[in-house]
Amino acid sequence: MITSKQRAQLRGLAASLDPVVTIGKGGITENVILSANDALRAHELIKGKVLENSMLTAREACDALCEACKADPVQVIGTRFVLFKRNPNDIKIELVKSRSK
Repeated sequence: MITSKQRAQLRGLAASLDPVVTIGKGGITENVILSANDALRAHELIKGKVLENSMLTAREACDALCEACKADPVQVIGTRFVLFKRNPNDIKIELVKSRSK
């Protein structure tokens, strides 16, 4: 689970990303899940896009992919969403530490 400070950091990093996962009228298929998992393994932070002809909203697609890929949702804006999943073998993004009380 990521903290709000870490989520803000990831939102900033995601601003410059192009969508690598596209959800069309077929919805969340096995191929979409595979490509999302591969992209998350390689980059840890990915952006996705939901096309107008999709039956899903961006929020629904984000939630479904998060569950399928065991990723954390970072942000949903309009037709785009951002996912984060830490790769324990190859850490690419160093998250800010959460302060303990």
